[in-house]
Amino acid sequence: MVIKWRNWALPVAVAALVLVTATGCVSTPGAPAAEPSAAPSGARSVARVCAKPPAGPAKAPAGAVPVDPAVVGDLAAKTKGNPPNTTFWLRPGKHRLDPDRYAQVIPKKGDRYLGAPGAVLDGRRKNQYAFGGTARDVTISHLTVQRFVAPSDEGVVNHDSADGWVIEHATIQDNSGAGLMAGARQRLRASCLRDNGQYGMNAYKAKGRISDLVVEGNEIVGNNTGDWERRRKGCGCTGGIKFWAVNGADVRGNWVHDNRGTGLWADTNNNDFRIEKNVLEANDGAALIYETSYNAVIRNNTIRRNNWVEGRREAERGDNFPYSTVYLSESGGEPRIKARTDKIEIYRNVLENNWSGITLWENADRFCNSPANTSSGDCTLLVRDTDRCAEPAIAKAPLYADCRWKTQRVDIHDNRFVLDKSVVKCTVKCDRMAVLANYGTYPDWSPYQGEGVAEAITHKQHNRWHDNVYLGPWQFVAQDPSRVLDFGQWQITPYQQDAGSTLRARDGG
Repeated sequence: MVIKWRNWALPVAVAALVLVTATGCVSTPGAPAAEPSAAPSGARSVARVCAKPPAGPAKAPAGAVPVDPAVVGDLAAKTKGNPPNTTFWLRPGKHRLDPDRYAQVIPKKGDRYLGAPGAVLDGRRKNQYAFGGTARDVTISHLTVQRFVAPSDEGVVNHDSADGWVIEHATIQDNSGAGLMAGARQRLRASCLRDNGQYGMNAYKAKGRISDLVVEGNEIVGNNTGDWERRRKGCGCTGGIKFWAVNGADVRGNWVHDNRGTGLWADTNNNDFRIEKNVLEANDGAALIYETSYNAVIRNNTIRRNNWVEGRREAERGDNFPYSTVYLSESGGEPRIKARTDKIEIYRNVLENNWSGITLWENADRFCNSPANTSSGDCTLLVRDTDRCAEPAIAKAPLYADCRWKTQRVDIHDNRFVLDKSVVKCTVKCDRMAVLANYGTYPDWSPYQGEGVAEAITHKQHNRWHDNVYLGPWQFVAQDPSRVLDFGQWQITPYQQDAGSTLRARDGG
């Protein structure tokens, strides 16, 4: 389930939420966030959680079971010895599990874990997981969980992706793998996901899809300390948060910054996302990737200084692909799939001094049942049986359309795009807005060979920019990477993009 940017590399509302003014790049991976500086115009409020998390209850709530940090394994033992729906209060201090790597806490349905001020659950680089099992409706709050060593793609908190968990006012940091997994109806609020080895959160469920996920008011910083994209080249296995097959998600009011790689990445059959009022900044890669997924609203976000590392690296290698800070890959609106919208709408966002802007991409060779489909084994949400997408049926309706994840019905409007090349420290390839596809060649039975997909994404799939403001020397790419246009060429026939938009090339600085 890895992203492929290019065809020619085959196969390939929280009560205690603290809101402050958004800033520039204020921290580096591995360090706490610094004090925000003055915000530029258009900046949104942001969740500043890691530097000063709110304290938990100083006394045990009525009926709660106290947990003693001086007794190794006390938390797991008391969880096992008490009935469902028990509240556990972790006293101040460093709590430890038994030294066995599988000594994790296995909650019962409705259990609640409340940390006192200074309560820390420490895996000591010995335990793989902190909380696991399949019990529903578990709550973890005001607790720091750190130094667990989950394997890659696995998580420390809610290891088994149980449903209905609430994680709030928590700090999950310095763990291997993912700090947190996700299940259906999960609520992640006002928490700090910091310096975890692979993901801050991996929203993945081995059986079934995740639905009704809320990620609100969190700070997600410095994750992917293990630099997994280098260890597994092209794995697509990192991100501040990675979403897989999530049906219905609200991602709002988060501060996603200084992650090594992508900030937010939705990959493979996600649907019905609202991504709003976030600050996405200073991530090494794209701020947001929406890949082989459907139906989303992306609005009122402040997106700045992203993709400087990865975009620059590819440019220096001579790659002409328009690597962008918001990247839609084989993703679009689909009215036949139930959601709160039937398109992907990107509006009222401020994008400032990123490496390029928005790229809409569709790989002609990537479709259900193609060897070039890096989401191996997955088919579109319109065709559940992968084997149906084969010759000769795939060459005719309805499979000709339905076996593809299409970048279609994307509406980009009322955004502000600012580029000052002296800030980004670039001269070329950092200034592009793009809609394109490759020339289809693979496999030899593909009905999508030739220019058909590139023509469709550029002219026939209702992808539209309009009523935007551009400040700085922006360029535009249409149909293929070699076709670079100025603003006037972008606006006239045959492209007819950005009606009602303005460009002031000298105002980016």
